[in-house]
Amino acid sequence: MRRYHHLGIPTKEAKEGETYHANLKFSSTPFGANDYRIQWHRFDEDCEFHEIVKTVPHIAFKVDDLEAEIRGKNVVFGPYYPIEGFRVAMIITDEGFPIELIETELTDDELVALEGGEINVKDINIK
Repeated sequence: MRRYHHLGIPTKEAKEGETYHANLKFSSTPFGANDYRIQWHRFDEDCEFHEIVKTVPHIAFKVDDLEAEIRGKNVVFGPYYPIEGFRVAMIITDEGFPIELIETELTDDELVALEGGEINVKDINIK
């Protein structure tokens, strides 16, 4: 089952409350900053993410089985654990739309409490 998690929107403007993730070379606003879970993402020029991720808004879904969701898909990064208990991958649909898929048991409140920390990039596998 897929459940809405957040909407990520690329921007070139600094936003209030954003956190800079130096190891991935991008900034993001907090997950819990608004009622609709809209996050703004600002990327350094040399950020290695796929160009579509840096220029096109993406929708993120919480899923029960990340491996099943990404099987046979065009995966552009991940799967990886940016934080403990939170596994992520980004795919590009056949229509060229980026979708983030998240497998986690963390509640929204737990996720908000973990925000602002450094993202673990040990096994991110950016393509």
